Amino acid sequence: MNDVEKYIKRRKKSDPEFSEGFEEGYREFEIGVLIKQAREAAGMTQEQLADLMDTKKTAISRLENRAGDIKLSTLRKAAKALGKELQLSLK
Repeated sequence: MNDVEKYIKRRKKSDPEFSEGFEEGYREFEIGVLIKQAREAAGMTQEQLADLMDTKKTAISRLENRAGDIKLSTLRKAAKALGKELQLSLK
């Protein structure tokens, strides 16, 4: 475990508000990372994905870099354009 991970672990234990906010922010960040990884694995540029989704490259960049408050319909379009199936779960 590196120093950043140790700090996060300590901070989560001592600050419930930080812990809740961190987890929510991480999940939003993770969605963007997953989309970027799928796009790169498909050998696509942001512009190519944007064309398939009938949107602009800047929208794909925003999606990959800060996916907070993304619409479910946008996630479905991205998954379809990437040849993937969108799966959601509640835990």
